Amino acid sequence: MVQYFLGDVMDEVYHYLERNLGLNQEDIVVLGCSGGPDSMALLSILVSLRKKTPFSIICAHVNHNVRKESAQEKEFLENWCQEHDISFESMTIEHYGDDNFHNEARMIRYRFFEGVVQKYQANYLMTAHHGDDLVETILMRLVRGSTFNGYAGFQREIQEDGYRLIRPLISVSKEEILRFNEEHHIPFVIDSSNEKDKYTRNRYRKYVLPFLREEEPKYCEKFLKFSRTLTKYSDYIDRLAKQEYKKLYEEDKKSFYISKFLEIDFVLQEKVLNSILASIYQDDLMLIHDRHVQLIYQLIQSKKKNCFAYLPNQIKVVKSYDVLSFQRESAQLSSYEIELSESAFLPNGKVIERVEYCETNGNDVCRLDSTDICLPLSVRTRKYGDRIALKGTNGHRKVKDVFIDCKIPMQERELWPIVVDATNTVVWIPGIKKSKFNKQKNEKYDIILKYDQGGRK
Repeated sequence: MVQYFLGDVMDEVYHYLERNLGLNQEDIVVLGCSGGPDSMALLSILVSLRKKTPFSIICAHVNHNVRKESAQEKEFLENWCQEHDISFESMTIEHYGDDNFHNEARMIRYRFFEGVVQKYQANYLMTAHHGDDLVETILMRLVRGSTFNGYAGFQREIQEDGYRLIRPLISVSKEEILRFNEEHHIPFVIDSSNEKDKYTRNRYRKYVLPFLREEEPKYCEKFLKFSRTLTKYSDYIDRLAKQEYKKLYEEDKKSFYISKFLEIDFVLQEKVLNSILASIYQDDLMLIHDRHVQLIYQLIQSKKKNCFAYLPNQIKVVKSYDVLSFQRESAQLSSYEIELSESAFLPNGKVIERVEYCETNGNDVCRLDSTDICLPLSVRTRKYGDRIALKGTNGHRKVKDVFIDCKIPMQERELWPIVVDATNTVVWIPGIKKSKFNKQKNEKYDIILKYDQGGRK
């Protein structure tokens, strides 16, 4: 019998792994392990359980190669696994190409983990996500905007193709894990990048969670209950939406009839759209948030018979009479022009949107008086001869020269957004220069435009 520690914070985790999963000698478990306190706690628990039932443990480690300590951490973990008779698999990320480090690193990690699962024909992939991770994820999605199911964070168990993804530590907090490691002398390494405020999750971890802990010591339990409640109701709605999805969406054509779509309940409409986006984006679904769904609704409700908009990863949503279709732009884009009403999602996933209020006053914000210009506004790529009357000057400058002065790389100039009014007058070069039409905060204006250079928050 596995030795439990009376009153130990990990008792629930032990019971879950032993009784709920029923691990036996035929099972093969791949654990994504960084060597940090969370994954080392889970790895130690699995080793303890293995004393009762000799199932196989495979430790899968990714060296993110962004800190000088990374190689030492890999060596520490590999030695620990060797001492405890655990198979060790690792990879090193040589370079990053995406502008979102965390998203790209996550995709590479899980691709590697799935490869290890296939190599060993494992039936379980485990990660050390814990209660604090769940709280952070829920809060971040609430602030950023997400889907109904997205607001639930992540689940403890997910059935994947050929294996189950398990997060055994979801019921315990980081504080409890650290206490467990200290009490049982479990070694681990510390990732210094977790202290850097430039990462969004770190800011929630350092400043928001301590407040929650002070207000309610059992905050993790409350958020877990919230997550499970949302998941339960979401699953019910999903079953209904799945039926409508099959009736409405033609997967081979990646399209549906708008009139048929509008006949179903609004809640199901949202679910159908989310299912369509999930089928298109798959592993890149984190690039999509509620503003993109709103953009699709704007197309559906538009009185125009033919119109389109861009989503991230060069996905083009096209409305053609009663048909809405999703198309991937295969050719290299050389130009675009999008009418700017409430927002304009650009081909590269960046966005210009109309906001009610903005405190900042940099080149990523433009304030306009509609009586000075001719509406509607549009966002397009530059055209030959484009000029801008720069703020604070008497003359005009060629947009081409502005790009050169600001040292904008040649490859970025062709697709850089230019905001023009109905007379094709350049009123703003987002992120670079403002025109004479821009107003100060103490002047009269009724339009505020904001350029999100990150595109996705």
